[in-house]
This record gives sequence, C-alpha cells and structure tokens, in this order.
Amino acid sequence: PVTCDPEEVTVRRRVHGMLKLYYGLNEEGKAAEESESLDPCDINGPHFDPELYLNKLRRECSLAELMDQETCMVKQIRSLDSDMQTLVYENYNKFISATDTIRKMKNDFKKMEDEMDCLSANMAAITEFSASISGTLQDQHTQITKLSGVHTLLRKLQFLFELPARLNKCLELQAYAQAVSSHRRARCVLQQYSHLPSFKGIQDDCHAIMDKLAQELRQKFRDGGSSAKDLSECVELLLQLDEPAEELCDKFLSHARSRLESDLQGLEAEIRPYPSAAKDASAQLVSKNIPQMANCKLHAFVDNLAARYFSLVERRIQEEKSVGDNSLLVRALDRFHRRLQAVAKLLPGSAVPNKGTEIVIRAATERVKQYLSALQSFYMDSLTDVRQALATPRLSVAGLLSSLSASILNQIKSVLASVHLFTAKDITFSNKPYFKGEFCSQGVRESLVVSFIKFVCQSSRHFCESAGDKGGSTPPALLLLLSRLCLDYETSTISYILTLTDEQFLDQHHSPVTPVTTLCAEAKEAAQKLLNHYVKVQGLIISQMLRKSVETRDWVNTIEPRNVRAVMKRVVEDTTSIDVQVGLLYEEGVRKAHSSDSSKRTFSVYSSSRQQARYAASYTPSAPMDTNLLSNIHKLFSERIDIFSSVEFNKVSVMTGIIKISLKTFLECVRLRTFGRYGLQQIQVDCHYLQMYLWRFVSDENLVHFLLDEIVGSSAHRCLDPAPMEQSVIEVICERG
Repeated sequence: PVTCDPEEVTVRRRVHGMLKLYYGLNEEGKAAEESESLDPCDINGPHFDPELYLNKLRRECSLAELMDQETCMVKQIRSLDSDMQTLVYENYNKFISATDTIRKMKNDFKKMEDEMDCLSANMAAITEFSASISGTLQDQHTQITKLSGVHTLLRKLQFLFELPARLNKCLELQAYAQAVSSHRRARCVLQQYSHLPSFKGIQDDCHAIMDKLAQELRQKFRDGGSSAKDLSECVELLLQLDEPAEELCDKFLSHARSRLESDLQGLEAEIRPYPSAAKDASAQLVSKNIPQMANCKLHAFVDNLAARYFSLVERRIQEEKSVGDNSLLVRALDRFHRRLQAVAKLLPGSAVPNKGTEIVIRAATERVKQYLSALQSFYMDSLTDVRQALATPRLSVAGLLSSLSASILNQIKSVLASVHLFTAKDITFSNKPYFKGEFCSQGVRESLVVSFIKFVCQSSRHFCESAGDKGGSTPPALLLLLSRLCLDYETSTISYILTLTDEQFLDQHHSPVTPVTTLCAEAKEAAQKLLNHYVKVQGLIISQMLRKSVETRDWVNTIEPRNVRAVMKRVVEDTTSIDVQVGLLYEEGVRKAHSSDSSKRTFSVYSSSRQQARYAASYTPSAPMDTNLLSNIHKLFSERIDIFSSVEFNKVSVMTGIIKISLKTFLECVRLRTFGRYGLQQIQVDCHYLQMYLWRFVSDENLVHFLLDEIVGSSAHRCLDPAPMEQSVIEVICERG
C-alpha cells in the first residue's frame, strides 16, 4: 500500500539500503566495486573473517560488552529477516500478476500467428483467382474496346447526318444559341471530310441553314424592339458565325444610342435625381470576346453618353440647396457611386467611374460650403435678435450671452452630425482616400469649423470699424456681449469645438491643420478690440453730454451756484448703469486701497499753497508767466495718464477707461472756455459731486483726484475773477443735490 507518512518512508528506505548492502549492490542495482579496505575484521567488508572477528572481540571486550554486542547483532539479524519477509510479502502479488500476464501474452501471440497464416493463405488464393479471370477475359476486353470505338464513331456519324434537321428545328424554335453551338461542333469534321460527296452535301445544307439564321439575327438589329440582353446574344452569335466585328459594333452602338436617346431626353426634361441610364448602357455593351477595335468604340460611346448623363446629375445636385436633411442627398450619392463601381467592373480602364467620383466629391464639398453659409446666416440672424432683445430692459445681457452661445454651439453640433453622414461606414465612397483625408481635414475641419470660428471673430471686429463720435449704430451693450463671447471662445469654446470635430472626423491628420492656439489668439484679439471699442463708445457718449453742458453755457455771466447741474447727475447715473452692465459679464478686478475719506476729499487746487499762488498771481501783470510756469512744473512731476490704453478683461479696468475718457473730455472743454467767479464756483461744485461717486468705480482713486484737480485748476486759470467757494458750502450743496 502507498503511504505518505515521512517516518514510514524513512524506515522503508533504510530497509532497502540494508538489503542492497547485504547483496552487495550499489544505488543502480549493480555489484559494488571492491572496497579498498582489506581488513578481515570489517564486518561490512568483502574479506570479513568470522573467526578473526570473534577472537578480536574476546581479546578486546569484556563479558558485558560481548553480551551487549551479541544482543545488538541478534536484533539486527531479526530486523533483517523481518524486513526480508515483508519485502517478499509485498512483492508476492506482483510476481503472481506478472506470471499471469506473460502466460496471457504467450497465448495471444499464438492465436495471432494462426490468424496471420490464414490471411496469407487467403491472399494467395485471391491472387490466383484474379490472374485466372484476367487471362479468361483478355480476349473479350479487346473486343469490347473495339466495339465501343465503333459505337462512338457511329454516334458521331449519326449526329452529322441528323445535323441539318437539328439546325432547322432550332431555327424554327428560335434556339439560335443551340444551333450555333451544334454547328461549331461539326464544322471542323465537315471541313476535313468535305472531299467525300456525302459529307459535302451535309456541309452545304448546314451553310444554307446558318446563312438563314444569320439573316434573322441581323433582322433583330433592324427591328429596334429587341431588349439589351437579346442584342448582346445576337452580337455574340454573329461573331461566332465570323461576321465582320467592326460592322457589328457600329450597328450595336447605333441601336443602343437610339434606345438611350429617349431616356436622356426625358432626364433633360425632368432632371430626375436617380436615373440609371449610364449603367444600363455600359451593361448592354459588354462582351467577353470584343476585339480591340470594338473596345475603343465602346469606350467612346459610353464616355459620350456618360458626359451628358453626368451633366444632368450635376444640374440636379445643384438644385439641392436645402440643408435641413442631408441624409437624402448622401443616400442618392451613395447609390450613384455604387452604380459607377458596376461600370468599372464591366468596362475596365474606363474614365467614367473617376469622373463620377469627382461629382460625388464636388457635391460633398459644395454641401460643406452650404453648411458654412447656413452657419454664418444663423449667426448674423442671432445677432439681429440679440440687438432687438437689448432694447428690452427686462432681459439681461448675461442671459442673452448664454442663450446666444448655447444656440450657436447647438447649431454647430447639428451641422457636424449632418456632415458626418458623408463619412458613415455604410456609405461606399466614405472609404475612399479623399473622404478619409482631405474631406475630413481640409473640408470639414478647415473649410467649415475653422472658417466659421474665424467668421465669428472677423464679423465681431467689424463692429469696431463704425465711424462717428457715438460709435455709429451699434449698441454699446452688443459690443460688450460680443467681447465676452469672443473671450469665452478663447478660453474654452474653440478647444471644445475642435476636439469634438477631431474626434468625429480626424483619425489621422493627412495635411496640416490650423492649431487651436492660432484660433484662440485671434478670438482674444477680437475680444480685446471689442472691449476697447466699448470703452471708447461709452466714454464718448458721456463725453458728449459733458461737452454740450460746457459749450452751451455762459460761464462768465452765470449766477451763483445753488445746486449740482443736472448733467452731472446724469453722468453719475449712466456710469452706475454701465457698472452694473459690465459686472454681469466680467469679474470685479483688482483695486488699489482706498482712503477713508475719498468721497470728501478737498482738491489741492483750492486748499493748497499752489492754488493760492495761482489765484494771487492772476492779480499782477506778470501772472500769466508765473501761472504757466507753476502749472508746467507741476505736470512734469505728475504721472502721465494714457486715456485710450488697452483695457483688461475685468469691470474695474473697463470703468476706469470710460471715466478717463469722460473726464479728459471735460478737461479739454474747460480749457477752451473763459469763466467768471460764479462759473468757477459751479465747476467746483460739479467736480466735487463727481468726486463723491466716481472714485469707487476706478482702480485707483488718485486718477479721479488728479483729473478733477486739473479741471478745477484749468477753470481757475481761465477765470477772470478767481474767488473759490468755501469747501463747507460745496459739501452742503452736493449733499443736498
């Protein structure tokens, strides 16, 4: 029995080792080589001598040691005997089984030898019988072969003698193909034996019948009512009857032209989108055995008809101006292209398929142009709707921007889905290199998507080119909205649109395409230009109010100021409204720290020694020289203000630009007027009122301080009797106003 106990395995190995040692065998079961030791007292050695061993033990060991040695040896002997019995018992069944197997194999081999002897005897008998049969039938086989040959010859002769009657029957039944086939089978034999009278008669009869058959086939061409299939069979049979090939080609093409002429005339009248005349024409003209001459005529014939057919197809495609549903046009082009492939198989080397493919390409390209035009029209119509909606106070500019951006993006997605039909996997021409390469990259991506993005930027910049002090007829809110739209395109929309386009159309770039960074830079440039123009327009609108308020007033003979002029209140109201509008689209921006009393700041022009010097100097003859000198010195050390500098994309920067333009205009108008005492005081009141509100809109309040300081200072410089109003009185008037 098999065991996995490690201790039992160790005992078995030890027992086997002792048995091998007892029989003098090594690990391979061979007799161990003689040990180099020749000691006769070595109980394990080959020269062991019992007597010498016992004498040695008696001499060297005590009685107790001898008894122990005896006991140990007796145990080893018993252990070896027990192990030997165990091995014999374990292998007994194996020995019995091996004996039975050997006995059975001996019996089986005996039986097999008997069967082989029997088979050999049977094969010898069969060989003997086969030789006997062959010898018996040899003479009969020769006779049968000879009779078979005679029978075959008789059948051929019977076919020849029955051929005229067979041909007449085929002619009667109009089985022309069978008649030609039968005549071709017999023609060579009749020609070979035409010197014999009987065969000569058969040959003459067959010729007469075949001449009559050829006349009937020719009559089919003249009738003009035969189908294309019948005419093709007629050409095939007449060529087999050795009719002139060139004459047959001319007749056939003339007949085909007359049949197709009516179809082409019908197409010219109706311009149906899916005629199949060109395909049918080419199918009618193909024959497997057309010589070179006929092939040339066929190509010229097909090219002529195909040119007229393609002209009609292009005219019909040009009538498809609607871009609502693109699937109908794509299916029509697909069907047209598949029929062209059939022509290519029927007429190898024909230029018709390539010309037809060019029509498909032109149709796809033209459709892309139509979609671009539709996108552009949609964008301009959307701007018109936005312009009208801006006149409605209840609609915010932020909501209009969101609606406009979403509608444009949805329209682009819709157009891409329609154009994607041209590259669908079930469309045959979509696998052509042009549609995998140029159409996707240069057609869809560049000519459609990129062109539309550039159109948005360019058309937006056109709003900045309007002339006039008030910016023409473009509403300022539209300029602001478009600037934010272009900025959004620069930050995210362009990347999203082009990624969507590339995922749908560009498996790999076949030609250089416009990078995203280039379009983003163009969009940002348009946004900057629009925002700059918005600031300029709004600044000019407020400037115009200030200009009229200065130019239409008599500042010398005016009365003592009791209120803030209404125009100043209007300026503050409009500035506040602009601030709210810009804040809906742009972030706040960064401001410099404001002083705690910005709204009540006292202008240096009437509170400092410089102001006193100006006014005092005006009473002396040398006043102009001294006043100009002091004013110019002050300007040298003042920070230069760039009125029309570029605006940053935040509310503070926009409002700063508008206020700079407005106050600069106010300053220039003041410098052109002459003021009396009360005129100067009115300017003081107006400037203080502006100071109370405008400082909070700009990035640096010192800008407003400086410009208003300059306005009051210029008024004082142009005043005939400069007597400034007390600051406390000014504050009372402004707070009351």
